[in-house]
Amino acid sequence: MHSSHDRVVTSVYAAALLVVMAGCSPPDDDPIAGATAEPIATATADVVPPAARQAEAFEPPPLDRLEANTKWIDRPVRDGLTLLRAAQEQEPVLATTAEALELKNDSAEANAKILSALGRLPDGDAADLTARIDRHVAGDLGSTNPIMISTTAEFDILGLTGFGLFSFGRDLEPFASAETVTSWKTSADGLLDKVVLRDDLVWSDGTPITAHDVAFSYTVIMDPRVPVPAVRSGTDQMRAVHAYDDRTLVFFHREPLATNVWNINFPVLPRHVYEKTWEDDPSLKDSPAHVKLEAEPVVGGPYEIVERTRGQQIVLRRRKSWSHVKGKQVRDEPYFAEIRFRIIEDPNTSLLALKSGEIDEMMLQPEQWTTQTTDAEFYARNTKATAPEWVSFHFGWNIGTPFFADRRVRRAMTYAFDHDRMLDKLCYGLYVPCAGPFAADSWMAAGLKLEPSKQDLDKAEALLDEAGWIDRDNDGIRDKEIDGKLVPFEFSMLVNQQPHRIKIATLLKENLDQIGIRMNVRPLEATVLQQLTQEKKFQAYFGGWGSGTDPDSSENIWATGAGRNFVGYSNPEVDRLYVEGRREFDKAKRAEKYGRIQQILSEDQPYTWLYWRNSFYGFSRDLRGYVFSPRGPYHYSPGFGSIWKPRAE
Repeated sequence: MHSSHDRVVTSVYAAALLVVMAGCSPPDDDPIAGATAEPIATATADVVPPAARQAEAFEPPPLDRLEANTKWIDRPVRDGLTLLRAAQEQEPVLATTAEALELKNDSAEANAKILSALGRLPDGDAADLTARIDRHVAGDLGSTNPIMISTTAEFDILGLTGFGLFSFGRDLEPFASAETVTSWKTSADGLLDKVVLRDDLVWSDGTPITAHDVAFSYTVIMDPRVPVPAVRSGTDQMRAVHAYDDRTLVFFHREPLATNVWNINFPVLPRHVYEKTWEDDPSLKDSPAHVKLEAEPVVGGPYEIVERTRGQQIVLRRRKSWSHVKGKQVRDEPYFAEIRFRIIEDPNTSLLALKSGEIDEMMLQPEQWTTQTTDAEFYARNTKATAPEWVSFHFGWNIGTPFFADRRVRRAMTYAFDHDRMLDKLCYGLYVPCAGPFAADSWMAAGLKLEPSKQDLDKAEALLDEAGWIDRDNDGIRDKEIDGKLVPFEFSMLVNQQPHRIKIATLLKENLDQIGIRMNVRPLEATVLQQLTQEKKFQAYFGGWGSGTDPDSSENIWATGAGRNFVGYSNPEVDRLYVEGRREFDKAKRAEKYGRIQQILSEDQPYTWLYWRNSFYGFSRDLRGYVFSPRGPYHYSPGFGSIWKPRAE
C-alpha cells in the first residue's frame, strides 16, 4: 500500500502515514514577515505547479526587531502520554484484564471490553522496561534517511528514530512535543511561528541537537536537486526557516493559512553530518559517505538502528542518550528496551508467526479476522481488536496513457467492477464502500453522502462505445485507432503481491473480460510498486492512502503537478479550491470547499474508489496499551509509545 501524510510527524512515537501538502505561493519582497497582517502571496502565484517551487533568497530581520513588531499567541506544548492518561482517567473500565483475556472478539461488546481493559496505560512501575517487542512490517525500508520517508514501513521505523518538534493526538489536533520543545508561539497575523527547543537534546553520536539542525534541514529539503518531493510539498509553502541561536527557531510563512500549522512539521537531519556531504551528493544516497550513513544513521529519536538484514529484519535499541544527558535523566524512557521489526510480506506467513509467538502484533486481513483467528490456537497466545480507520483503497488510472485519458473510460472502469462481490466475498463484509478521498464521518466530508459505486455493465459498455473503444476487428477485444494505428484495449494492473489484493485485482480482470477489455494482473514487491508509481511507469495500479489530519494534505495527490499525483490528474477548479481551502479559517466554509473537491473527483474518476479499510489487529496477550485513532493504533501521539508489556508476576 502506498501511504500518505499530512505533514511528516517525526516526533517520538508519532510516525504518521504519508500524505504531504503542496504549497501555492511565490516569494514576496517584504523583508519583515510578521509586521503586517495582509496576505503576502498574489492570486497569480497560485498557478505555480508544486514541482516548480524552490527556496528563495530571504534575509531574516534581527530578532529584537521581529519581537518589537509581533504580537504572539501561545500555542500548546504537550506530552502525548500525559494527554492519553488524563483521558483514560475519565473513561469507564468495562472489564478487568483477566476478563478481557478470556474473551473472544466476536461482537462489538467484546471488542469494547478488550480495548477498554487492555488499552490502559501502566500504573506505577507495572511496565517491564527491559522488554522486547517483535513487530510485524510488510515491507523493507527504502531508506533510513528521515527526509526520504515515504512508506508505512518507513514511518513505523523512522518515526521511532527520527527527531521532530510537532505531533498530534487522537483528536488529530496539533501540538508541539514537550519532549523536544519548551515553547511554541504564533504571530497574531499568522505569518510567523516561533519555537524554543529544549537544551537537553543530543544526536546519537553525542552532538547537541539545535535549532540550526532544523533550519539546515529546511534548506536541504528545498534544494530541487534533492529527490524528496513528498517532504518538500507543504514545506515549500513557507518562506524561510531561521535559527537565531541554538534554541530559538522562527518559521516565516508567505501568507496566513489554515495549513501553516502542518507545514512547519518536517523531518530533521543532523547538520554536522550532512553539511559535509549534501552538496557533493544531493541524491543523499550515492556517495560512499551516504552509503555509510544509510547503514549507520545518526539519529535524534528515542531509538537507534543496531541491526539491519535487508528483507528480513530491522532491530532498534532504546537510546540512553535520549533519556539521559550529562548523567541526568531528562525524559522518561520508552517502554521497550528493544524493538525487532520482522519483515514478512506474505500475510499468511505473518499470521503463522503471530500464532507461534515469533511476532507480537500484526494487521489482519479480512479472511484472517473472520475465519483464521477464532479458535483456541489463536487465543492461546493472542487476542485481537478493531476500530474505524481512515484508510482507503483504489484502482488508479494513469491519465497520461491512451487508455485512461478520457473520463468516460475511467467511469466505465468503475461501472464494470463488481463492488458488491468485493465487499461481501473478498472483504468478508468487514469494510465499507468508499466513493472519494474523505471519510464520511470526517469534518472535511462536509456531510456529503456520495453514493457507493455499483456494477452496471450496460453503462460501462455504453461509455466505452461513446469514447470510441469498440471491437473493429471482431477478435473479442475492444480497440481504437490512435495515431493511425489500431490499438487493442489491453493493459496491466500493478498490485502488491499480497493475496487479498491480488484477488481484488483479479476480480476486476474477470469483470473486464465480460466487456471486451483484457487486463493483466502484475503482482510486485512493495518497494518496486512504489517506485514504478512514483515514476509514472504504469497504466493502472491498486493502492491505498491514509487520510491526512487536514484535508489540504490531499492536495499532494490531486493538484496539477503535485508530488503524489501519480495518475497525472489535472482540474483547474480543484486546484483553485485547494488554494481557497487553505486560506479559509472558518472550518464549516473550508469543509464546503473540500466537499466540492470530492464531488468533482467523483465525477472525473481518476480513481475507482473501492473501500475504507478499518483497523483489524492481532496482539499478543502480553501486550497492553494499544489505543486506536482515525490513523490506527500507531500513527499519532502517543501511538506506539503507549504500548507496553507488564512485569512478570
